[in-house]
Amino acid sequence: MEFREYGYEKAETIILLHGGGLSWWNYRKVAEQLQQDFRVILPVLDGHAGSGREFKSIEDNAAEIISFVDHQLGGSVLLIGGLSLGAQIVLEILAQRNDICQYAIVESASVIPSKLTNALIAPTFGSSYGLIKNRSFAKLQFRSLHMMPDLFEEYYRDTCQIAKSDMIAFLKANTSYAPKQELQNCQTEIRIVVGGKEQRTMIQSANLLHEMLPKSVLEIKEGLHHGEYSINHPEQYAAELRESISQSGQKSD
Repeated sequence: MEFREYGYEKAETIILLHGGGLSWWNYRKVAEQLQQDFRVILPVLDGHAGSGREFKSIEDNAAEIISFVDHQLGGSVLLIGGLSLGAQIVLEILAQRNDICQYAIVESASVIPSKLTNALIAPTFGSSYGLIKNRSFAKLQFRSLHMMPDLFEEYYRDTCQIAKSDMIAFLKANTSYAPKQELQNCQTEIRIVVGGKEQRTMIQSANLLHEMLPKSVLEIKEGLHHGEYSINHPEQYAAELRESISQSGQKSD
């Protein structure tokens, strides 16, 4: 696992975990908004371009982040956030270590396993994997993700570098993940965010998580598709992150 950093080493630390098939640039503009006040660390998840490791499991990625925090950051950080696959890893981190951060942002985390989708991943990508290097096909895929146009070149470059075995592995992990019961012991203040235009199962997942974590806050971002909040609205994401931390600090005073 590789790490990109923004901000100052002695500032309070925020870790943001990108979505499956993307990379650290998922949060680059958010990091640029936050770097004056925080140390922002953007890991490249296993199995993705430049990570240096194959993807094994969500649990393994979570353990790697925890080890990094323990050995490099003194055992805890201010906030950990993530999108989609990254959000699932955040949930797993909190289940494995319930005191690792004060705040968390969980954006578009699927927590309702789909046996059918999971079973179709290997045969589907086994036959179509070669298309990801086709630029025209990649542009169609990119448009379906509703990301800002200036991210296409990085998306195309990094997607082409993901091995078929890794892509199948993290997609299967993404579609089979369910939160551990230990997550209910977490005392972290968690914002659960989902786009109003996401698939119904994603909104159901957000509601399920909110019920599982009574101290959490659920926000449905009307008009937004999967991942648009952090990728396409970095100023809003950063401002609301600051606001939630500030409001919590005022309550505790």
